[in-house]
Amino acid sequence: MQSSSTMQKIMIIGCSGAGKSTLSRKLHETLHIPVIHMDAHFWQTNWQATEDEEWDRQVEAFAQADCWIIDGNYGRTMDIRIQHADTIIYLDMPRWLCLYRVIKRRIQYHGKSRPDMNAGCNEKIDWAFIKWIWNYRKRSRLQTLDRLRKVEGDKQIITIRNSQQLHTFLKQLSTSSVIV
Repeated sequence: MQSSSTMQKIMIIGCSGAGKSTLSRKLHETLHIPVIHMDAHFWQTNWQATEDEEWDRQVEAFAQADCWIIDGNYGRTMDIRIQHADTIIYLDMPRWLCLYRVIKRRIQYHGKSRPDMNAGCNEKIDWAFIKWIWNYRKRSRLQTLDRLRKVEGDKQIITIRNSQQLHTFLKQLSTSSVIV
């Protein structure tokens, strides 16, 4: 693992429910790097999507900053973030865990917006979203892994496949980021 001082632009990707937002908050607590939750910027009040041109400009502006933790997939703009990131964390979590977390999140935030979401976007779940999560591995995973393979010599890529690996990663990071 790279020292935390060389982790200045951290991109976190993975299926919905994989733990991207939770990890970004934990990294922020350890590294004190600002967090950008892409969902909070893409989704406007009442789940209105940002127009493509405006979204591209926003993502480019986020990526140009000196340091950041950006969580979210958004495949159309993923290459912009990959280009600027020094570290990419791919949460390749099991499908059942992602589904469980999304259902838990729906219950926890019933009738309100999550902290990593824009105001006016109350937590919701429907069959289309469940199907999207269920099919993530065959629809998006291989494309994501292919994108990561193309930059693996230039970027630090960390793939986390379960909660134990995530715990170990966070523990190692917190001990290596102690400033002397």
